Amino acid sequence: MKHPLRLLQAFTLFSAGLFGLFVFLGNLMDYDSNYQFVRHVLSMDTTFEGNALMWRAITIPWVWTAAYIGIIVAEAVFAVLALVGAVKLFLCRDASDAEYNRARTWGYAAYALGFAIWFLGFIVIGSEWFAMWQSSIWNGKDTAMGIVTLWAGFAVLLALNEPASASVAKE
Repeated sequence: MKHPLRLLQAFTLFSAGLFGLFVFLGNLMDYDSNYQFVRHVLSMDTTFEGNALMWRAITIPWVWTAAYIGIIVAEAVFAVLALVGAVKLFLCRDASDAEYNRARTWGYAAYALGFAIWFLGFIVIGSEWFAMWQSSIWNGKDTAMGIVTLWAGFAVLLALNEPASASVAKE
């Protein structure tokens, strides 16, 4: 098989894009359930009683809606970047290193956005700023951490180059 690493890179990026697409569609199809998650996290109404961080709570419904729409749009863009990037990687699998590297840009952009959504958005802002980790009901920290770990691993995989012997090997 010619360029097995390139095929793996395209496959993992496609898988990430498919995940992003399903998350996006889930947010649209089950809008209220996921909206409730954002509402409860931002309002901090299920954190520990007497929480000294309650001054951070946002209890304005239009802000909840704007935040949720922002999350949905970001997840849609993530899915598009990853899916388009995966197709480009697959189509460029036998191309020159320079052409293939240009195609990788889509994947780097997808993983950077994914990192921003799930690490910055859910772990840093949601879990730490809004104390989501204190909620036994509305806590997405562990799920987000697993996703962030995947994106980091996939980004490293995407950055790898095949050994010189593999790129010139014959089938």
